[in-house]
Parts: sequence; structure tokens; C-alpha cells
Amino acid sequence: MRWADWVEIGRMDELGRMDTPAHRLDARAKAIVTLVFIVVVMSFPRHAVSALTPFLLYPVVLVAAGNIPAQYLLKKVLLAAPFALLIGLFNPFMDRQPVGRVGPWVVTGGWVSFASIMLRFLLTVGAALALLACTGMNRLGAALERLGFPRVFVAQLLFLYRYLFVVSAEAAKMKRSAEVRASGRPLRLRVYGSMIGHLLLRSMDRAERVYRAMVARGFDGEVRVLRPSSFRWSDAAFVVGCVLFFVSARLWNLAEALGRLLTGGAS
Repeated sequence: MRWADWVEIGRMDELGRMDTPAHRLDARAKAIVTLVFIVVVMSFPRHAVSALTPFLLYPVVLVAAGNIPAQYLLKKVLLAAPFALLIGLFNPFMDRQPVGRVGPWVVTGGWVSFASIMLRFLLTVGAALALLACTGMNRLGAALERLGFPRVFVAQLLFLYRYLFVVSAEAAKMKRSAEVRASGRPLRLRVYGSMIGHLLLRSMDRAERVYRAMVARGFDGEVRVLRPSSFRWSDAAFVVGCVLFFVSARLWNLAEALGRLLTGGAS
């Protein structure tokens, strides 16, 4: 599978323009809930694993309600997975204190913390991607500005996202040109270094031209959307319901309680 098939940057904008129950929620409500979700997930102790599993409900329900292709989001998660792997890779070697057994195997604290890191990564990145796919970057930027985030921060975030399209297209064009000149031979490392330098120079030149064009069209730094949304009672209920669930799952291990309930019922 080609790299471009995995990246598919423009697909996120297409998903953000859909009309589903998740898309019709106010962008501010979804942003608040996702921010609370990430904070609560990251507040768990480093050996927490089972207590984190109920939090899978939020991104799964949001993706299902937004009719978002799960395979598409999974590709995006897998692209960022190496960063989480590097963070937790050495935990099994640094923490060898036994904490339990699974059949004949001894489970150490390092493996438990490694599993916790990977699960947190899956939850937080999955929730962020689901938010973006169910909202769209422009609506999300406008929502962040209305929530009080600095206008400069929101504008830079939108530019970073928007011009990934331009930079990625330019990089793909340069790579194709280099491959044609190489006549089928693999590109050397120094060729990639030269390409990165030229890409930086082209990006700076393109950024200057884009900025002048935006100023000429009256850009003043404010994020505008065609159809501003209003915060309704359903949005407030969504925020309150999700936050109550997150707080409950943080205070009590819901997965363990459900396991005990099922075990007791079976006996």
C-alpha cells in the first residue's frame, strides 16, 4: 500500500462536512467533552489498564454516530503509533517488579505500564481524530476561538492543518521528480537531505505568497464559518452526560465492578 493511501489528508475535510447526529452537535460541546476526556484519561496512575477500558465507549460511539469509517481512523492512529511505542518501549526492561501472573507467565510492572501507555495513546489520539472527523477543522477552529482560546493560536493551528496539503503535494512532486531522474535506482540518503532543504525553501516562499494573497482579500485573523451553530439544550445534555460518565469512570473502576457483577450473577 502506498504512503499516500495511508495519509489521505484531504479526506478529513470531506468527513467533517457530513450530516449526522454527531456532526449536528455544537462544535464547542464536542471540543469541551474531548478536552475533559483527554485530561481524565491522562490523570490515571501509570499501572492503570482495566480502569481505562470503559473510556473506549466515547470515541467508539462518536465514530459510530458520525458514520466515520473506522478503518480510515485506524490508519491515522497507526501512523502515530511509533511515537507511543518509543515512549514505552523500555518500560519492561526498567521495571521488572512482578505484579501478577497470567497462567505460567509472570507479569511485571513494566509490561503493565507499557500497556497503559499504549491504551492511553489509543484513547486520546482516537478521540481527537474522531472530534476532527465529526466537526471539520474550520468549525473546530471557530469553536475554540468562541471558547476563549487566543486568536493567534487558533489561526496558527488552522494554517498548520490547511497547508499540510500544500507541503505534502509539493513533497510528493519533488519525490516523483527525483525518482524519474534516478531511472529506477533507489534514492540515496543525501538526496533526501537535499530534497528536505529545497522543500523548506519552497514552503517559505509559498507561505509568503499565500500571506500576501490573504491580506489582499481582507484577512484579519478572525476565523469565520458559513453557518455558525448555536449551543442548544441537546448540546448541554451531551456535555453533562459525558462529563458525568468520565468522572464516574475515574472515581470507580467500572470494568472491575462489571466483572464482579457478572461473576456474581454466574455463580
